Amino acid sequence: MEPALEEAFAAFVRERGEYFMRLAVLLAGTPPEAEDLLQASLVRLYQAWPRLDVTDGVPDAYLRKILVNTRRSWWRSRWRQETPVAAVPDAADPARDGSAHADRYALGALVREALAALPRQQRAVLVLRYFEDLPEASIAEILGCSAGTVKTHAHRGLRALRARLGDLESFRVNGTARPEGERK
Repeated sequence: MEPALEEAFAAFVRERGEYFMRLAVLLAGTPPEAEDLLQASLVRLYQAWPRLDVTDGVPDAYLRKILVNTRRSWWRSRWRQETPVAAVPDAADPARDGSAHADRYALGALVREALAALPRQQRAVLVLRYFEDLPEASIAEILGCSAGTVKTHAHRGLRALRARLGDLESFRVNGTARPEGERK
């Protein structure tokens, strides 16, 4: 690859890598698996980089689709045989940094655990819809299904998350979370 293209790719990874790592964690369920997913996806993006027209904008959509398809491929082939350990003994305790940080950490861990328990399609739809804030049509295109299927997966996934997380009153953010059955 030409040096200018290599530098453009490296700049893209430096600028957007952290963002896509967060997306990979939500898709994969665990940080170690997310690192593998992102690394494999970046390798595929690197191979395609000379063919991409990056002058119009950043190839976010292309990498997003690679991430989803790679995760789907891994799930289908059961490629991931490693089982991550529950806790690393030398890890710092997040509760020592203050209660607000510990609460955010605990809430994030709880939501990631609930997401990881969902079927892969429901998880992918919820991550793309609510984390990526993509419209249903874009999600349908990425996943290769209809918009109706996206709506069904979103509905079932949200219902499963609500059942798993229990009382949403403690998770109220900006007054948007309401108990089951309560409408505006």
